[in-house]
Amino acid sequence: MIQNSEAPARIGQTEEKKEDIGTNEFLAFTLGNEEYGIDILKVQEIRGYEAVTRIANAPEFLKGVINLRGIIVPIVDMRIKFNLGTPTYDQLTVVIILNIGSRVVGMVVDSVSDVMTLLPEQVRPAPEMNTTFNNDFLIGLGTLEARMLILVDIEKLMSSPEMGLLDSAD
Repeated sequence: MIQNSEAPARIGQTEEKKEDIGTNEFLAFTLGNEEYGIDILKVQEIRGYEAVTRIANAPEFLKGVINLRGIIVPIVDMRIKFNLGTPTYDQLTVVIILNIGSRVVGMVVDSVSDVMTLLPEQVRPAPEMNTTFNNDFLIGLGTLEARMLILVDIEKLMSSPEMGLLDSAD
């Protein structure tokens, strides 16, 4: 039996994944009525939504690119990516700029709420559901008091085969 001090960083994760996750702090953001979270160490900055330059023949979830201090950054609309309906952009809409390996990418979300620290015992495996969202991109479900956070493995999501076209966008 594993002692608590040696327990994996996330329930259902192996020791190898412990180093990949890196932290128990998550940036919480909303998409529709749901609250999601990503590893805070992947976040470079949070910006207000701004106009993007469209890319011809790009999938709908790829809104376009922005020039961020000389770096061309592809912008992914997470509401479209997760099949959550047509997005509306307002003063709360933000772009979270991420560092994923050697790639910089932005993701559009409805709003950012806060940073949450979750202990390993507060993270449960995501239930298997027959949805359009791929559970392979989930770390699990985090609970803190009455709040539930859907924890997204943003590195795995942004390196999925369909996201490979982001390399050509930047």
